[in-house]
Amino acid sequence: MKLSEVKAILNAEFLAAETDDLNINTACGCDLMSDVLAFVKDQSLLLTGLINAQVIRTAEMMDIVAVCFVRGKRPPEDVIELAKKSGIAVLTTEYPLYTACGKLYEKGLGGRGSAQTL
Repeated sequence: MKLSEVKAILNAEFLAAETDDLNINTACGCDLMSDVLAFVKDQSLLLTGLINAQVIRTAEMMDIVAVCFVRGKRPPEDVIELAKKSGIAVLTTEYPLYTACGKLYEKGLGGRGSAQTL
C-alpha cells in the first residue's frame, strides 16, 4: 500500500514527508516501544498515541518508514524535525488507535502474524 493511500484511508494530515509514494508493507498499532522492537518488520507504518522522541528513535532502529499519531495528537516540533532528519514520514489522524488499525486492515494492510501476511 502506498503512503498516499494510508493518508486517504485515515483522513490524515502530513506533518513531515519527503514523498507520499512510500511503500508500506505492514502496520503496527502500539504504545509500547519494547513491543515495536520485538515485532515490527521493515517498511512498516507505526500508529501510536505517544508523541515523544523515543517513537522516532525506535522507528529509526526498526527501519519504520512512517509514523502516524492517533487521536489528533501532534508531537512537539523537535520530534517532527528529528523525523525529517531521519527521513521518516509523519502523519496525524483524528481516529483512535483501534479504529485506525481496523480501517487499514479492512483495506488490505496487514501486520505481523495477520492472516494477510502469513
